Amino acid sequence: MPQYIYSFKYEAHLLDLCQLEARQLFGQQQQDNILFSDIKIDPSISPFILGRFEVMRTATDYQQLLKLIRMMNIQTDGFKVDYFSLEGDGARFEERQKMMKDVGYSIFAVPDFKQPSVVYSICTDQKQWYFGKLKRHDGDWRKHKNKPFSFSNSIDIHTGKTLVSLASKGNKAHALLDACCGAGTVLLEGAIAGFNISGCEINPRTFYHTVKNLNHYGYELDIHLSDVAELDKTYDGIIIDLPYNLYSASTDEVTQNIIQSAARMSTRVVIVSISDIEEVIASANLKVVDQCVVEKRGYSKFSRTIWLCEHR
Repeated sequence: MPQYIYSFKYEAHLLDLCQLEARQLFGQQQQDNILFSDIKIDPSISPFILGRFEVMRTATDYQQLLKLIRMMNIQTDGFKVDYFSLEGDGARFEERQKMMKDVGYSIFAVPDFKQPSVVYSICTDQKQWYFGKLKRHDGDWRKHKNKPFSFSNSIDIHTGKTLVSLASKGNKAHALLDACCGAGTVLLEGAIAGFNISGCEINPRTFYHTVKNLNHYGYELDIHLSDVAELDKTYDGIIIDLPYNLYSASTDEVTQNIIQSAARMSTRVVIVSISDIEEVIASANLKVVDQCVVEKRGYSKFSRTIWLCEHR
């Protein structure tokens, strides 16, 4: 039996991005917005995961599940009970409230509804009932949408957050680099999720915007004002949102320099581009292991390809 249940939510135009992230984090795609896995991932590193449910007991019948919970003789004070709705669960609000009370009365401890030490939960996929511990997604990162400085061609915060999870594969101990950090969209998402991430930016004006955005939210990260080729470090993952030749100059030579420099410093490189760069990727001794296309919506509309690369 899988140890964890994950629930997903996304806008239609971000489906491919959500599936790409799921493949890289879990080795499989979600089905009907639900994914069962033995892999433990913090749901807040993803813009799409609503929560992580750690399975402790299962039953084919609701009353049987309550009996199993009582048999566990849980005596942990400071608990709270929540109901985790999965795709296809048609339980009404009143029904969910009653079931939460049933579970609460099956736990022999004093609850704490304001600052719980543990959140117990139940859920159903229409085949089984589950009891376990729940960790919901923390949506505080959405405040970054109102960062002081941005550009019309900047990646959206959902994409920025996903790039961090792709480069790290969910491991917060991995050292990451945003090689062309622009206004700092990726850095903000890495910082709030607790990743070990730093940045590099060659354009002084853009570098200033990155620093201002990070300071605005109280984040302290290492940011290098330099050409990425000048860095002499190694990283577990590097993110490259290639320049669009708008606020930062870009040529084929610049693109090649950035990608080859990244390949020198890391065996895992995630690249965002509006053009076909497969030949450049191959020339840097990298291979594309996965990819997807993301449509940018808003005032300026165009598509970006996300190339997930590793050493050959």
